[in-house]
Amino acid sequence: MGLDELRAEIDQIDRELVALLNRRAELSLRVGEFKRTLVGETGQPETYQPAREDQVFAQIREVNAGPLPNEALTAIYREILSSSRALQRPLRIGYLGPVATFGYEAARRQFGSGCTYVPCQTIADVFYETEKQTVDYGVVPIENSTGGAVTYTLDQFIDTNLKICAAIELPVTHNLLSRGTLDKIDRVYSHPQAFAQCRRWLAANLPSAHQIETVSTARAAQMIEDETAAAISTESASEIYHLPIVARGIQDDSNNVTRFLVIGQHQSKRTGHDRTAVVFGVHDRIGALQNALRHLAENGVNLTRIESRPSRRRLWEYVFFVDLDGHPDDGKVARALEGLSQSCSFVRTLGAWPV
Repeated sequence: MGLDELRAEIDQIDRELVALLNRRAELSLRVGEFKRTLVGETGQPETYQPAREDQVFAQIREVNAGPLPNEALTAIYREILSSSRALQRPLRIGYLGPVATFGYEAARRQFGSGCTYVPCQTIADVFYETEKQTVDYGVVPIENSTGGAVTYTLDQFIDTNLKICAAIELPVTHNLLSRGTLDKIDRVYSHPQAFAQCRRWLAANLPSAHQIETVSTARAAQMIEDETAAAISTESASEIYHLPIVARGIQDDSNNVTRFLVIGQHQSKRTGHDRTAVVFGVHDRIGALQNALRHLAENGVNLTRIESRPSRRRLWEYVFFVDLDGHPDDGKVARALEGLSQSCSFVRTLGAWPV
């Protein structure tokens, strides 16, 4: 088969793909209509359902015979699902702004391009806008693989009824953006944390450049005006602010990952491979924490993470945030949570999501 014949066959497949995608979109619209009949005239149907989307991705991986890798198909289907949600009801997603931050990249990675993204000035603002339902979901950072927990996010969960419904793991990739070349750069703008995470590369490649701190990596990109300045920022900042990437992946630790949480009005439904987040307080007595945690071990529930924070209600009292393997609808998790409620001063399930 010659080149022209190969291209003709590709063109025919493209026509078939477009027809199939539109057929899928029509079915998605019918699903949306069915959801609206269930919630009635006053309610809003849940167009974003992490459990269902996890099922779609799992099915894609199962039937994929290559040569396209699973990662490529997942990215393609993320946009298909994003477009389908937009047809049912366009979503508004709040994140810690401005545009082109890692929070923005995490939100885009989870929800695709078929949404309206709303930058918020603080993590508290993301919670506030989601609670008011001026945005449908919020995306907030919860921990970094090298820097640890984002305590400000943990503190917000103490006083909210919002639920965690999904988690996003975003590799932290820093890039050097500039209109000039390395030999012309005499100053670099970025967030203090980015400078700390790129210290060795900067010492080796730009030892004489003046480092100027900014409130975010996105703001750093906004400040580049000439060929003598550079910013340590994200790939999306390069696209949005039309700044060439002079050097990619300049972070010292290639395994640096930030985990983000998606917060909304409802937690995800059970998929069979889930994680649950819980916050609880214990009474001020010897062995109180050990007595609380024994309910997990006795019911065969794996504890994957624990963090403590001041309760903000009484001096020197603490609350504990834990992540568990399983879903509250799993029998063993339900029994463990019931045991916790009997041993603790308070227990609240913060949400559950597919892993």
